[in-house]
Amino acid sequence: MDTSLTLKQRIQAGHTALGSMVFEFFSPGVARIAREAGADFLIYDMEHSGTGIDTVKAQCAACAGTGLAPIVRVPHHDYSAVAGALDAGAHGIMVPMVASAAQAAELVSFTRYPPRGRRGAAFGMAHDGYRAGSPLEKMAAAEARTLVVAMIETVEGLAEVDAIAAVPGVDVLFLGHFDLTNFMGIPAAFTDPRFEQALADIGAAARRHGKIAGTMAGDAAWAARLHAHGFRLFACGIDVHLYQQALAGSIRAVRALG
Repeated sequence: MDTSLTLKQRIQAGHTALGSMVFEFFSPGVARIAREAGADFLIYDMEHSGTGIDTVKAQCAACAGTGLAPIVRVPHHDYSAVAGALDAGAHGIMVPMVASAAQAAELVSFTRYPPRGRRGAAFGMAHDGYRAGSPLEKMAAAEARTLVVAMIETVEGLAEVDAIAAVPGVDVLFLGHFDLTNFMGIPAAFTDPRFEQALADIGAAARRHGKIAGTMAGDAAWAARLHAHGFRLFACGIDVHLYQQALAGSIRAVRALG
């Protein structure tokens, strides 16, 4: 991986991006562990984990110098949540349940400085490495680095996925597979033809507008299925499940010894 390029630059150049999600293991070493495993990014969850901004800020700092991009899933569509995570050092923002182009455009505005958006200015802080320098250069660098990930996980969002993908500044359409099937009235029915069509629609919208489609990838078969629909950003599992599965496998192997 070329660490001279940002994650945003790499995916815009056509590289598949691979990483994982963090819900529980907010330890100082998790970024380097993930990087040594070959990850390009980690998504730190604030929606379901109960994690606060202080923890996220520490994790973003732990990513510094590793070449690993910290992405933060904020708990809701809100200026303070988005701008706060960016100021804490996030290289990307993931927002749940994006339902319309208007909502996506507002989300993008939270990540851009005036006149392109409404992000408040504070320099010599965590997001710019506490460095001195030109505010203009720092704003340009932030915009070039910041990845905007819109989660498509509601019926409304799916219906508007093409319009959401067309919004300038939206970089990734991220399938929320459990929530989407829940809202479609087919909970966890991942073989339902309607879900398969949703995958096709998200992948097609991303390709049509030069964006990236992303999702969770719990196993190789699921990843291959989504890859066939044009998905190119994969969060390869959740820390809790990866640890639990690995531990369970080891325990079964040792118990089998008798």
